[in-house]
Amino acid sequence: MLVGFLGCYGAIQESQCLLGTFFFFLVILFACEVAAAIWGFMNRDTMSKELINFYDAAYIKAVDVSGSPSKDAAISVLGAFHTTLNCCGKGDDTPLFMQVVTTLCPPRILSSPKPKSCHSELVSLFSEKLYLIGLAALVVAVIMIFEMIFTMVLCCGIRNSPGVY
Repeated sequence: MLVGFLGCYGAIQESQCLLGTFFFFLVILFACEVAAAIWGFMNRDTMSKELINFYDAAYIKAVDVSGSPSKDAAISVLGAFHTTLNCCGKGDDTPLFMQVVTTLCPPRILSSPKPKSCHSELVSLFSEKLYLIGLAALVVAVIMIFEMIFTMVLCCGIRNSPGVY
């Protein structure tokens, strides 16, 4: 929000200082985005394992029969996983899970003959669909590069324009 404010207010006021600060923040954000993309690509297997562990923790809380206070939150987390990935369960179909499957999985997923395992869907998300994540990051990076170019053009235009005093 601060970066957007600096850019908009700097352009409206034609302030080189604000536009320079906006450009500086854009460069920092761009560098962070590139670093995060490289780190994510290098650690994609670790990220899928961590998401599987997070899913398993929510799964354990959701099928807990004691009714812990975090059970509703865990059910909503599982619902987000199931809806987004079109999957249901860990793939082991334990008797306890079969008792609560109707409350945890959306009906459209249960209508399929054999619902897909969320573990396999999470692994495939980071192995087969990594190009989609990379494409989205590339689009954001290109937009940021254009923002930096236009900021410098505007800043140079302000510097070279004759001021009215």
